[in-house]
Amino acid sequence: MAVNNNTTTTTTTTTDDEFPCSLTIDVPFPTPRLASVAHRALAVDQELSPLVRRTFFVDDDDSAAAAEAASVLHVYYKATTNRMLRVAVNGLMESLNLVVEVMEELDVDVLEHNRDNQ
Repeated sequence: MAVNNNTTTTTTTTTDDEFPCSLTIDVPFPTPRLASVAHRALAVDQELSPLVRRTFFVDDDDSAAAAEAASVLHVYYKATTNRMLRVAVNGLMESLNLVVEVMEELDVDVLEHNRDNQ
């Protein structure tokens, strides 16, 4: 894949009696603009189940130190069960894969990134 689609996942230990299962996913992109595009494309779809809550964000600090962090899409999930968490994350990964494939085919930043890395 042209876009660095290495995701970092971490489980959090903060307890929430109603939503005890949680997962944080960090998805790096080559540029802050691509992270923002992915955020806007994925955030329009609401979770289908009320048993799952999802939060998206991209760091929007304009300082030079935050430039690298701004190219990471952060996704935070909370769910009532591990099964519901797994189903929701599987859906996100399918959608994320589609967004990245479209970026690879159509986005100028990705095409330039591919050229630079070859």
